[in-house]
Amino acid sequence: FPITFFWMMLIVALKHSMWNSWAGKSAMMRRLGLFMDVALIIAAGAISLTYLIEIEAVCLIDVFTGDRERLIAKALQAEIEFAELYGLPAPDSADDPGCATTMGSWLILIMFASVVAFLGYNVKVWGLPLVLVSILIATYTFLTILNWYFFGPEDQNKYLVTILSSEETRSLGASLGFFQDALINQSSGLLGRFINVLLVLVFPYVILGALFGKCAGGQSLIKLAFGATRNLRGGPAHAAVVSSAMFGTITGGPVVNVLSTGVLTIPMMLKRGFSKVFAGGVEAAASSGGAIMPPIMGVAAFIMAALTGVPYREIIIAATLPALFYFFCLFLSVVFQARKQNIEAVGELSDDMKLTREDRLHLMQIFGPVLLVLVLLLTPKDAVGCSWYSIMLGAVVDQSGGSCAITSLPWIIELFQNAAGDASAAGWWAVFFLIILMFLDKEFRAKPMKIFDGLSQAGVTISTLFLMFMAVTVIDVCLNFTGLAKFVAVDVLGFLNSFDVSANSVGFQLFALFLTMLLAVLLGMGMPAVPAYINVALLMGPMLVGLGLATFTAHMFIFYFAVASAITPPVALAAFAAASITKADPMKTGFSAVRSGIVMFTIPFVFALYPEMLLIDKAVINPNDGLFLDGYDGTLNLGWLAYLMLRIAVALYLVSSALASFDRSKLKPLEVFARLALAVLILARPIEIYGVALVASIALVGWHTVRNRDTVPA
Repeated sequence: FPITFFWMMLIVALKHSMWNSWAGKSAMMRRLGLFMDVALIIAAGAISLTYLIEIEAVCLIDVFTGDRERLIAKALQAEIEFAELYGLPAPDSADDPGCATTMGSWLILIMFASVVAFLGYNVKVWGLPLVLVSILIATYTFLTILNWYFFGPEDQNKYLVTILSSEETRSLGASLGFFQDALINQSSGLLGRFINVLLVLVFPYVILGALFGKCAGGQSLIKLAFGATRNLRGGPAHAAVVSSAMFGTITGGPVVNVLSTGVLTIPMMLKRGFSKVFAGGVEAAASSGGAIMPPIMGVAAFIMAALTGVPYREIIIAATLPALFYFFCLFLSVVFQARKQNIEAVGELSDDMKLTREDRLHLMQIFGPVLLVLVLLLTPKDAVGCSWYSIMLGAVVDQSGGSCAITSLPWIIELFQNAAGDASAAGWWAVFFLIILMFLDKEFRAKPMKIFDGLSQAGVTISTLFLMFMAVTVIDVCLNFTGLAKFVAVDVLGFLNSFDVSANSVGFQLFALFLTMLLAVLLGMGMPAVPAYINVALLMGPMLVGLGLATFTAHMFIFYFAVASAITPPVALAAFAAASITKADPMKTGFSAVRSGIVMFTIPFVFALYPEMLLIDKAVINPNDGLFLDGYDGTLNLGWLAYLMLRIAVALYLVSSALASFDRSKLKPLEVFARLALAVLILARPIEIYGVALVASIALVGWHTVRNRDTVPA
């Protein structure tokens, strides 16, 4: 991707030009801005050129000098001679030979200078917190290299050595191969796995989101939500939850979600009598839930697929139940707040909130591509050819002997089979389908250039994501170079073992999970969920895996708390965006968002203890031996799952009512405490505990209901 990377950075320099942004400042600042713009372009060009020179598949200098053809011929001749020696068929091609001419020691200087330019630009585009983390990890790596160079690897603390410790001589020139592998050849190099995920998997969904923005579906979604919730007391607040959930399936960005739906739902919530702080909090919490709402969960979910090796189709299956419980809890918080403030249902809709023919078309433009993505992702590729619809459309199959062999497929079924289960193909087909649907709108047909506006917006978005991932990749490269994450995991597990507690005990796991939660929330403050998730996954993921959690479950746990950082004070970006609409205190809005979205902080602990809730085999695989975790055999017990869901639903009811201090009437402090305690006990593992707690909870809520039977429910 070197050429693509260069063009992306050129787009960033043009879109986010520091020289242009500082046009009204002093001459010194303008010159500094121009210098940074030029430095970014030169750095991108240098990185791209270095890759083309160093990568064995290209060897650019060798191509110009003619050495490339000679080396390939020599490698092929060696393989032919080897085949003749052992009586093997003669090959007609050879693996790419190493490059004869490379950048040598200049590689380190070029990479260092380029990374400085990328990080400097990241401060402007993505903010200081992400860059500070990158600089901290990079500085640590640099110090370990200096320590190795001057003092050697002997008798050193493990945190002060790097992969260079295996070198016999302490020479940077002799160790150049290590730097080349870390920066260029490995999948974790500067243009490695993260950039690949962005270009191959994320790009079509970025285009899809940009084209959604050119449709008029946002207003129609809100109308649909208002129509569905008009008979509930929460009215606009419930509509905010529903519309944010639906809008989140096509955006995945909390701040964008707030600014898109909140400008309409928040004023209506205020008009109905909800306080500014509550209205902003529930909108921020609902919008943050968009990042965990399938089928399009944002960039972080695609990165999770790359880091865990779990297909994206399985990730959206695993995310379904936790997301539904999240929005169920939000729904409950609105119910209790509406009861508390005695807010009545809207009932009839005004004419401007009723769905029109155009609205239905706009909804088709949104739900059509989303449904197509779901169908393509959830359809097994192997099941397409022998399906009833394939045969009906002309597929020729042989079903003798109890098996199915495909002889030929119609072209449309072949296209469907190629796209089935492929997240990238599903995204591109959804883009094409949306473009067709957009032309059904007469207003769009009058302004078809909106497509190019959407495509240009997508190009800018993916380019800025490329820039952000340069900062993230610096962290990835450095962690692989030093082994810091492995050492942290070993020491934390050793610390926990010092208490003579079984590594598989619930208390052991909860303590480690709590540490991970704190780190995820702290690192997530002031930065997007994507780098927050990656940073914590790289640092703490090995520790959670060492505790016996499945790799996927550990990553899902971290992902949730990275998303939760958007509503967690003191730097709650989604809550602050909502506060800018309500004109309420941002910090109070942030704490209100935490209260409304409290399940974001609790449900990860639930699926860490009960991984069957994630519905996929990868969530119950022991990472240490590849077998199923104790108590699991790969089958899904629907009866037990239904019972678990009942327990979770009751626990969420208790928590939501306790935080509102209201159910059918105001709750006394003792009852609030009792509900919170019972909610925790319901989710405990021993049946002796959760069974009694469940019965006690039902009795408590029943007693409260009977005592307030004359109260009109929501």
